[in-house]
Amino acid sequence: QVQLVESGGGLAQPGGSLRLSCVASGFTFSNHFMSWARHVPGKGLEWVAGNDSDGGDPWSANSVKGRFTISRANAKNTLYLEMHSLTPEDRALYSCAKARGVHIMCVMSVCSDFWGHGTQVTVSS
Repeated sequence: QVQLVESGGGLAQPGGSLRLSCVASGFTFSNHFMSWARHVPGKGLEWVAGNDSDGGDPWSANSVKGRFTISRANAKNTLYLEMHSLTPEDRALYSCAKARGVHIMCVMSVCSDFWGHGTQVTVSS
C-alpha cells in the first residue's frame, strides 16, 4: 500500500535551516507530482511547494519563495524540502502529499490522495 514517511523536522533558531525528507513506497514515485504542505492549528493548511518528474518547473508559495527549495530523488523514492531563513511563522506540521493523477500538478487537497503523518518544525530562539 502507499506510504509516505516524513522526517527531518525539529527545532531551529530564527534564520536557521532544516531539511525535510519524505520517503515514498507503494506506487511509482516518478509518475506523480509530489508536494509539501503545512498545517498550523487554527490557521489551516497551506501548500508550500511541489514538483513533478516531467521536467516542469517546481512550484512554491509566495510565503516561502526564495527560502524553501523542493527537490526529489526518484531513484530513492524520496522528496526533499530544504528550508532556509526560517522564521517563527514557519512553525507547523509539514506533510508530503501525493497527487492522484499521473504527471498532473496538484497543490490542494481535492487532487491529493495520500498524505504522510507529518514532521513537526518549530522555530524559536
